[in-house]
Amino acid sequence: MAKLVSKTYGDALFDLAMEEQKLDAMSEEVRAVSAAMQENEDLTRLMNHPKIVKEEKIKLIEDIFAGRVSKELVGLMRMIVEKGHYNEMQNVFSYFIDRVKEYKNIGTAYVTSAVALTDEQKAAVEKRLLETTKYVQFEMHYSVDAELIGGMVIRIGDRVVDSSIKSKLYSLTRELSKIQLKVGECAP
Repeated sequence: MAKLVSKTYGDALFDLAMEEQKLDAMSEEVRAVSAAMQENEDLTRLMNHPKIVKEEKIKLIEDIFAGRVSKELVGLMRMIVEKGHYNEMQNVFSYFIDRVKEYKNIGTAYVTSAVALTDEQKAAVEKRLLETTKYVQFEMHYSVDAELIGGMVIRIGDRVVDSSIKSKLYSLTRELSKIQLKVGECAP
């Protein structure tokens, strides 16, 4: 159900932004509203409070965001609250942003390495990804995990390239255990 809600509203917002030729502006607004909502836990508590009626929640959304973001985005947020899907609003925003990035051929890559990469290494990784994928630009996210021992793990969407020493050692261990089983089976 949650995926259906985020897809339905996210697609509607994307189609509207394309129709109005406001894709970039709407994308910036959605990012700003999403960040503001994530930073304000009191708003989330109020919007999820069972004793506050929908009309008050809608008025709250309008009071906070009307005049600060487009009437189209306020209207979408109002509709989401009216339908009782406030908890899905961040998912709607995430779906919309992902759809915009896909439309613009912007990939998101998560790179985990055993040690911090230098700027030159980061540039080389991004260059290689641009050469080997359909994307024309990347949002790069880097992290360090010493347990990898060496190498790196790159995730783009549901694709993962794991060249870490940790995974190679794991594969080698599995292969060796298979060999040991075969040797043990041959013993008299």
